[in-house]
Amino acid sequence: MGHNKRVSQLNDSKNDSKNESSGDLKDIEGIWMGNLTVPGGLELRIVFNISTNPDGSVNASMDTPDQGVSGIPVESVSYKDSNLNLGVKSIKGSFEGTYKENNKTIEGEWKQAGSAFPLVLERVEKVPEMHREQDPVKPYPYTEEEVVYENKEAGVKLAGTLTLPRSEGPFPAAILITGSGQQNRNEEIAGHRPFLVLSDYLTRQGIAVLRVDDRGVGGSTGNVSQATTEDFAGDVLTGVEYLKNRKEIDSSRIGLIGHSEGGIIAPMVAVKSPDVAFIVLMAGQGITGEEISYLQSDLIYRAEGVDNETIAHNEVLLRKMYSVVKEEQNNTAAEEKLREILRAEMANTSEQKIESSDHSEAVIDAQVTSLTLPWMRFFLTYDPRPTLMKVKCPVLAIAGEKDLQVPPEENLEAIDEALKAGGNKDYTVKELPGLNHLFQTAKTGSPSEYSKIEETISPAALEIIGNWISEHTQ
Repeated sequence: MGHNKRVSQLNDSKNDSKNESSGDLKDIEGIWMGNLTVPGGLELRIVFNISTNPDGSVNASMDTPDQGVSGIPVESVSYKDSNLNLGVKSIKGSFEGTYKENNKTIEGEWKQAGSAFPLVLERVEKVPEMHREQDPVKPYPYTEEEVVYENKEAGVKLAGTLTLPRSEGPFPAAILITGSGQQNRNEEIAGHRPFLVLSDYLTRQGIAVLRVDDRGVGGSTGNVSQATTEDFAGDVLTGVEYLKNRKEIDSSRIGLIGHSEGGIIAPMVAVKSPDVAFIVLMAGQGITGEEISYLQSDLIYRAEGVDNETIAHNEVLLRKMYSVVKEEQNNTAAEEKLREILRAEMANTSEQKIESSDHSEAVIDAQVTSLTLPWMRFFLTYDPRPTLMKVKCPVLAIAGEKDLQVPPEENLEAIDEALKAGGNKDYTVKELPGLNHLFQTAKTGSPSEYSKIEETISPAALEIIGNWISEHTQ
């Protein structure tokens, strides 16, 4: 559920950048790093690598290490009178800043999709590795294999990692399904790799695990611009078929573990495939995306200290926009109506607020595009309850008490009621005290805390998942 505000998911090689300079390029050579705070309070490290060639040309690239992305080409570099401009065309981003001789920093703004975020870059010898305490260290006591398979119907190649216990098989297996936004196989976010930690834990318990790059990420192909959650369910179905044909896997004990949006996908796949033996929903959705969006916005704003009037106004605006998205199926007409709403909002915003707000034509364009994507149209209106009512395999649904993105009370209750109404005979629904959307032990649950918490996944959550799967795959 939008827990990953991404700068990029491209992973290209470095290239020679177009450049012009009337300043000393030595001022800007090197590795520059800064922290970017994106909507929702999530912090991401941004890194620019700048070097010069003997002929004066510049090599520049960008990394977002907290997302596991490196080598994004910086297509243009301009350095004049201490002012640095970096153009990252492939992700529609740019950095504009001023080199400060006194403290050797570059102070400026990162701009992307019409939004601008303050960014102060400092030169570093190297980017510190984010090794979290729970990250597994090689050599592993199990086998790790890079795998590739194809969703032929969609023409998508999917790449992932299969971890296999070293004991005698065939083994029960779980496919991990990421949350919303394009994510790599480790579900990398805020310097954490939750799926790496989870797969390591489960494989040590004797459970084979398949974790996969989302479409268009890492080793996987495919364009997501026209894809919906249902399309991603097709990718997971392909993964089930792949595991069924592996001799090391017990085809009668293949299950799914879905986090956030993955918690919508898992029931879809379980209903479509009789080969799914169990599903685990981690912060899974039990109500529509529209309902979640209002709750999420309210809770995150409150955690950040936003006043009640602003929160109420924001909900009114969201309701207006979502109404258009739901009722106007013609994209051109929907886009025009959304622009009218957002322009009216901009006109009613005081000049002081406009200076610090994101309301500009470029931002309006970005918001309109996002709101009319097939994924968003599906997300807002899809009700998971009818699908949950059809799930007959065992289900474990867990959520963190402090989850502000998929609030536990409303969602767990809806999941419980749907499974009960459908006559499921084996399901467990649990709210886990003190945990956030990523199942970290948290103070407030705000996304702004994710990177600051050393823990990747609470050991209590890992134990609950591991024990439940073991009990259901004996």
